[in-house]
Amino acid sequence: MSDNQYGFSSSPKKRIIIVEDHPIFRLGLAELINQEEDLFVCGEAEDVTKAWNEIKRLSPDMVIADISLKGRSGIELIKDISKHFSTLPILVLSMHDESLYAERALLAGAKGYIMKQEASESIVKAIRCVLNGKIYASERIMANILNKFVSQPGMQDKPSIDRLTDRELEVFHFIGQGLTTREIAEKLNLSKKTIGTYRERIKEKLCLKNAAELIRFAVHWVKNENEETR
Repeated sequence: MSDNQYGFSSSPKKRIIIVEDHPIFRLGLAELINQEEDLFVCGEAEDVTKAWNEIKRLSPDMVIADISLKGRSGIELIKDISKHFSTLPILVLSMHDESLYAERALLAGAKGYIMKQEASESIVKAIRCVLNGKIYASERIMANILNKFVSQPGMQDKPSIDRLTDRELEVFHFIGQGLTTREIAEKLNLSKKTIGTYRERIKEKLCLKNAAELIRFAVHWVKNENEETR
């Protein structure tokens, strides 16, 4: 994408790259951002590979990324950016409830987390907050992150969701929502065999005996997470 696609202005603007695999949402977000006098969408990407190329090519002031992307997870992109471009701020804008991924995103290096259903003014507020060097997240999420630094004796040997990788957690969440292996594969743009491998790893890490136990545990976990956020 060229810098003038959205009408580049000669006035100094903060240049933003959007990483989002839904074209319609990506377009709407770009239009929202470009209405601001000091903000400008300089590039877009639908997956991690394209995002990485755009970041190196355009040297943006900020990246806005979703968690669920085609192929690799947005969490992996955050980790890569934090490692190679440590001063580049990242705001996560996701459909996933913050209780599922906000902690992981912030611990991976993101500077903010906001859900897509938030009002437009809240999204702009989050962008400005992160651009100003601050963290944007709910008080509950920040408290949970602080609690991670407090050891809990006796808990290390018990099965925990924290043992799952970012992609495994994503698959686990979809299982809890009742999606089949094929449906999960389509959502994540992965093969059914790959999703099957993730299911086996999840069962092993959570000490679950079979697929039925996995589904029951996942459904129960998703239900509890939803109740906690009401």
